[in-house]
Order: sequence, then C-alpha cells, then structure tokens
Amino acid sequence: MNLLRFLAKAAAIIVGAFFLYLLFVAIAPGMSVPEEPLNNRNPAAQEKDVQRAGSKKDVSFEVKGTSLSAWLHLPEHLSAPVPCIVMASGAGGTKDMGTVPYALRFQEAGFAVLLFDYRHFGESGGEPRQLLSIPQQLEDYASAIEYARSLKEIDPTKVALWGTSLSGGHVIVLAARDHGIACVVAQCPELDARASGRMFLKREGIRHALRLMIHGHRDVVRSWLGFPPHRIPIVGKPGTIALTRAPDAYEAFRRLAPRGFVNAVCARSILAGDDYRPVKHAHNVRCAVLLQICDYDTFTAASAAEETAKQLGTFGKVIHYPIGHFDIYLGSNFERSVSDQLAFFRRHL
Repeated sequence: MNLLRFLAKAAAIIVGAFFLYLLFVAIAPGMSVPEEPLNNRNPAAQEKDVQRAGSKKDVSFEVKGTSLSAWLHLPEHLSAPVPCIVMASGAGGTKDMGTVPYALRFQEAGFAVLLFDYRHFGESGGEPRQLLSIPQQLEDYASAIEYARSLKEIDPTKVALWGTSLSGGHVIVLAARDHGIACVVAQCPELDARASGRMFLKREGIRHALRLMIHGHRDVVRSWLGFPPHRIPIVGKPGTIALTRAPDAYEAFRRLAPRGFVNAVCARSILAGDDYRPVKHAHNVRCAVLLQICDYDTFTAASAAEETAKQLGTFGKVIHYPIGHFDIYLGSNFERSVSDQLAFFRRHL
C-alpha cells in the first residue's frame, strides 16, 4: 500500500511538472524565432515560367468548406478529353515553387496538369497560415484528384499523380487508397519518417532536435489556449532555429522559392510526422510507379525507397541519380529527371 501511494505521488509530481513545463514554454517571453529571409536569387525567371503557359487557368475547389487554389494547364489544340497529372509541392512548398517547369513540360507533351496549393499555404485558404498537417494534405490531394476527374477536358480513367519529397510519399499513400489512379511518379520521395528522423539526428544533432521539440510544444499549447501560432523558418542558416539548417537546403530554397514566399511553418508541425510511413502502404498500390532515388540524399532515406520498390513488385520502376536531394530540380539533373518522367507518363497514359 505504501508503494502504491509512493508511485501515485511520483506520478502526480511528474504530471504536474510536465504541465508546468508546457505552460512555461507556451507563455515564456523571448522564444520568438527571427525570420530567415531567402533573398530569392532569380525571381524574374520563375515568374516568367509561371506566366509562360497561355492556356493555364486559375481554378479552385473546396475541401471541408476551405477553398484551394490551383492552376489547370491544358495542352494546346485540345480536341478530346486528355490524361491529367495532379501535382503538389513538398514540405512547406507552394504551387509556384520549383514545380512549374515540370508542369510546363508535361503540358507541352500533351497532358493536362492540375497543380494546387495545400490548405494553409500559398493562395489557398485555411487558418492558421503555414500549418503543415499530413492528414489534411492527403485530404487535399484526394480532393484535387476528384476535382480533376470532374472536368470535361479530363479523361477520368487517366489521372496520374506526381509528388516530390514529402508529396512523393503522399502519392504512394493515395495510390494505395485509390485504385483508379493510372500511374505515379515519386521524385526523391519521403517514404519513412522514422528513417528520415535518424538521418536528421545525424545531420543536425540531438541538441537541435530537442530545441525544435520545445518550439513544437510551445506552438501546440498556444493553439490549445487560443493564442497566435508560434512559427519557425522552414530553412535557415547554420546556427539558427529552423526546420532544417543544411546549407544545400537553404541555397535550394533561395533558388526555387518565388518572390514573396513565406519561409515559415507552425512549429507544431515538427511533432506531427514521426509515424508517417508511406512505405507501409506500398503493397496496396495497383498501378505503375516510377521511384526516382537521389543516391546522395541526406533528407530522405534511400533504404525506404528500396523497400517501397520491393513492396511494389512488378508495379515499381526505380531510377537512381548520383545527386543530392535538391539537385534534381535544377539544370541537367532536372532535364534528366523530367525526361524520364515524360517517357514513363507516355507509356502509361
């Protein structure tokens, strides 16, 4: 009986201490994180890409009462319903961040493209701003697929998915759930958050990981109390507080982010993705999948991509690129990746 009382008292002390910790991190002054402006290196070229396609339409669709902004790229001389590729960016990205060059190439090849912003990001609605929620993003992607199928210009039996980084995992999950998907491209995909978390610890260190957790707790408790969200930069320079401080990530965002891009995310997003493992869904996919693996990727685990390919069996095709995670978006690496994607889409669409 004395032991039970002791354990009950100890548990009460632990719970009370944790409650005080949460209250402290929620209201403690001096925890605001400085902004990390990207000073985009070439916004004019990106804006030229965005404006290039004459048949691009601004469209929208709703998810649970929130309007999502999208661009519909249609091929010229459209005479019949055509295949459509539904696209979205990676973590924290928007529809005008590094994805437009792909969409234009697909459009020029005769495919329609629906490129959209998730809730809370870009030109889509949703409060608080900059909230990265994986369940919501999967809902948004599923709604984009249904919207594409509803359009008279689109052949609803030939809707394909394209994803990169975090959305490269999304498209595997969605294809596992929706067996009407025609085919999938997953570029440098995030397929196992646990494996990527181990890579993060190796890259950033335990001290930075613990600091991020504190910021995540602060944002969660502030949301419970109805306070404004606590945000941190998506990418930052070494020594700063940011989701990632890897120099190649910061430089890539500088090159890919459009003018006015918000380099921030609600800190609670740090705590939400640990159990996200698209690799566990791969065995349910019933369409052709192209997995593009960057061999020197330090953000997503190549081992998870290999295991995904194994689970896909005959549905999977793997292409390796001797480059890092962000190299695939630029220059000759982009040309090679998009050429491989076009060959794959032509075959399966």
